[in-house]
Amino acid sequence: MKLSLPLLLLSSITSTLALKSNTSLGRKLISKARRLDEGDDAAVDYSWIAGYSLKFQGCHHVSQWNGEVDDVEDVRIMTKRLVRFRLCPSDSCSSEEASGCESGYGDYILDMNTYVEAYYEAKREAEEQVCEQVKENCGCEDNGDDAYDEEACEYQCYVDAGMESCAEDDEEEEFKVEDYLECAQFAGPEDDDGGRRLDEDEEEEKLYIGPYCANQGGDIYLGMFTDDTCTEYADDLSGSYTYKQMTGSSLPYSSKTIVGSDCMSCLKQDDKDEGDDAAVEYEATESCEQLYVESGKCESSLDVDEPNENACAFMSGIKIVMESGIVSTAEVQASPTASVFIALFAIAFCLLGAYVYYLQDKLKSTKAPMAQS
Repeated sequence: MKLSLPLLLLSSITSTLALKSNTSLGRKLISKARRLDEGDDAAVDYSWIAGYSLKFQGCHHVSQWNGEVDDVEDVRIMTKRLVRFRLCPSDSCSSEEASGCESGYGDYILDMNTYVEAYYEAKREAEEQVCEQVKENCGCEDNGDDAYDEEACEYQCYVDAGMESCAEDDEEEEFKVEDYLECAQFAGPEDDDGGRRLDEDEEEEKLYIGPYCANQGGDIYLGMFTDDTCTEYADDLSGSYTYKQMTGSSLPYSSKTIVGSDCMSCLKQDDKDEGDDAAVEYEATESCEQLYVESGKCESSLDVDEPNENACAFMSGIKIVMESGIVSTAEVQASPTASVFIALFAIAFCLLGAYVYYLQDKLKSTKAPMAQS
């Protein structure tokens, strides 16, 4: 099943996953203690996250020393990519607004590979759940007629629902996107002997594919690189030209972002009895829990008893341009002390200039009588 549903479908996914009573649900879950003290072993309670939705804020690059250098050709200064995301209350999360929400949120930052993998997995699970719901409502069970084609019935049902992708199978696809959600070596097209297919006079070269920040941090694409840290692009087109020359096809997600700006619900609903609210267990998805646990946190605006603000200072150097959702480095703020010294220096310079002019004028007036005598 391909994972490229249109934005409209993604919106329906989040709507399906989020309960209509999300407002009361969020209050109910967030009111729970975040730590369940049972004897000496304290278990962390993440169920409150179920009332929230993931909202991508942007990504940016950081250059740092490569501590795993073991060869003369290895990249010394590698590119580290970070993602900033927000947990917004699901009932107030807006996919159209770059900020996602205006209150009751937490801001988080972590390694881009971790976020992309978790987001992609959550997206896949959400799409599968929606496809399963459509299938259950199709009524295409085998009726005992030998001429009855159950698969054809299901396919037509998916088409009628505008979700043909539910019936598509990607088992035969050579390129698996999930294999390159972090920097990984690209095997390349295979020849008849199972080895990489090379052109004449072409030498074996290791190439890598992985995600990178694009459009000033507003999107995440896949690119091809010449090093195992995915720092050096294979060509001036972020490696997409090299990939096309090698395979004859376009690199997936080389021009379409992997991570969307939609609000993705963290709610995992037990389907034991959807009609009985008392039997439904509310818990957060594993993807949301993973992202929360591994991220740096700034929960100053989150309505919890013990907000974690360990990463607030770090994230203060990053700002979100609300109009486009792009993350960029913050502008340097003027220092009040420096401004005072600059003003005093300017005044002193002006006074010194005036004094020099006064001395020159007095010297001229003294020389005039002497010249007449």
